Parts: sequence; C-alpha cells; structure tokens
Amino acid sequence: MKRLNKSETTRQHILDTSFELVLHKGFVGVGLQEILKACDVPKGSFYHYFASKEAFGCALLEQYMADYKVRMEQLWQRSEQNAHARLMALWQAWIDDPVNGSWAENCLIVKLAAEVSDLSEDMRQILNDGVHKLTQRLALLLKEGQQEGSIPKHIESLKTAQVMYQLWLGAALLTKLSQDKAHLHLALETTQQLIKPIEE
Repeated sequence: MKRLNKSETTRQHILDTSFELVLHKGFVGVGLQEILKACDVPKGSFYHYFASKEAFGCALLEQYMADYKVRMEQLWQRSEQNAHARLMALWQAWIDDPVNGSWAENCLIVKLAAEVSDLSEDMRQILNDGVHKLTQRLALLLKEGQQEGSIPKHIESLKTAQVMYQLWLGAALLTKLSQDKAHLHLALETTQQLIKPIEE
C-alpha cells in the first residue's frame, strides 16, 4: 500500500473527519469553522488543500464513490456464492452489515442528492456519474447471474439494475422520515420478487 506523505495525510484527515459531519448535518448545514474545529486545522491549511468549500465537497464525494465501489466489491468477495446471492447480500447490507453498519444510514447519496443538485453542478455531476457506474456494475452482476442461471434470463439487466437502485434509494429516504427500517425490509422483499428465478 502506498504511504501518504504529510501533506496527503492532512488532506485525508480533513476528508475522513468531515464525513460524519456532512453525513449527519448535510453539506450546507456544516460550516467551515465547524470543519476546522473538528479536524483541528487552521483556515489557511484548509484552503491549501481545497480551493473552496465546493472543491472540498467535490473531493469528499469523489472519495465516497470510490470507497463505495471498493466496499461493494469486498462484500461480494466474502463468499463464493452465485450472482443472485451476492446481489441480495448487497441489499441486505443496506439494512445491516456487521462490518460497516447499515449502508442506507451511512449513504451520502441519500443525504446529499437533492441538496447539492441545485447548489453545485460539479458535485451533482460527481454523484450522477457515481450512480451511473454503480448501476452499470449491478447490471454486470445481473448478466453474470443470467449466464449461470441464478437470475431470470427474460429481464433486461440495465433497466432492472436502475429500478432496483431507485427502489432502494427511495426506501432509504423513507426510512429517514419514519426512523423505521420497514421500508428497507419491504424493498428487500420486492427485490427478491423482481429477480426471483423462474421455476422449471
């Protein structure tokens, strides 16, 4: 693993520390002074690494999307299960993951999508590109399942991936409103029906 130099370490520290602040308060809800205090860095140091708060937000989202991809692949590598089982393991992790906690509760896309879309075109584009790549990866797993027989062959992989992600994003938002995971469990049941193998 590449070792970070002092400058890179400080920048990473700012991003890592700020993640929880933004996750719980939103991007607009977290002021620069709060970020500086939490990270214990001077204002000048912050602007050495980020040209603006928007640039900081872009870096935070880029890191989140990259980390999400790694986390997803690691989850799928935990077992030698078929594509159907791996896909369901992902959605189960949205409800509860013993390693990373509930993915739905810790999702910056759920937290920031509506907020930053009208605030920053650059941040909106990062999220939009990230979601596009995510659904493309889900579609690939669906195709893998179709080839091995664990996913129905009649479904359109990309459209199904998009529908599933829309379903779970909506369920995660409703979970925040209700403070209850019933919406996530319903999404899990719906997903199971959506990709249920056709019995011979």
